[in-house]
Amino acid sequence: MTTIHPDTTDSPSDRGSSAPTRSTGTPATRWIGIAAAIAMGWLVLFALVLSPADVNQGESVRLLYIHVPTIWIAYLSFIVTAIASAMYLFTKKHSLGWDRLAGASAEFGVAFVALTLIVGSMWGRLTWGVFWQWDARLTTTALLFVTYIGYLAVRRLGGSHQQRAKRSAVVGLLSVLLLPLVHWSVVIWRSLHQTASVLDTDGEIKMDGLMLFTLFVGVVAFSLLYLWLVLHRTRAMAMEDMLDDRGLDIALAERRAEGARR
Repeated sequence: MTTIHPDTTDSPSDRGSSAPTRSTGTPATRWIGIAAAIAMGWLVLFALVLSPADVNQGESVRLLYIHVPTIWIAYLSFIVTAIASAMYLFTKKHSLGWDRLAGASAEFGVAFVALTLIVGSMWGRLTWGVFWQWDARLTTTALLFVTYIGYLAVRRLGGSHQQRAKRSAVVGLLSVLLLPLVHWSVVIWRSLHQTASVLDTDGEIKMDGLMLFTLFVGVVAFSLLYLWLVLHRTRAMAMEDMLDDRGLDIALAERRAEGARR
């Protein structure tokens, strides 16, 4: 949880224990955080203890309960980024709140894709005998990862908050077009990567009941974690923008004072 003192220019004697602070936490986020922690503990119990080993893959199938939820949440993150980008561009107010939501969601989407690639490479080593193959699903997922790193880099370019929001929104809307390519790459290029076990094109669910339930727990746990992280990060970004604006106001005031003295 981020806590910021809004005025860092006062002397220590002016900033006593009663100095106002701004926090990213609220009662709602605290409850979401507690729910996420409980769900994660539940996931560990089911994934490592209660869920059975796979007939073909043995104990390595337990990586499924991290690998699949993380990529699903990454998809969700980038869809939220695209929707928030569209809301910024195409609504009259052009609210920076949408831009911050887009940026925060993309940051954690990149983190979840990175985790997906790491766990996937471990699973690949156990299943295929190698950590990496230039397989269609792996390659398109890596491309997705690099694309959204580029999106985050665009957000760091200079300019006003509104300029940042506008260019980021355009990139966010273009980048989300990669998601269908990643998802359907297994079918399009007959990838080495297995097809979907739950959302298969024929509508069949090819999983044991307890394994399917454990996967569901994983999705819930990572969804709650994503929600908790995004809420905190969005508020932290609002504080960063506020401090930037304050710094700009101070710099302009100093320039005016300097001009008046000449």
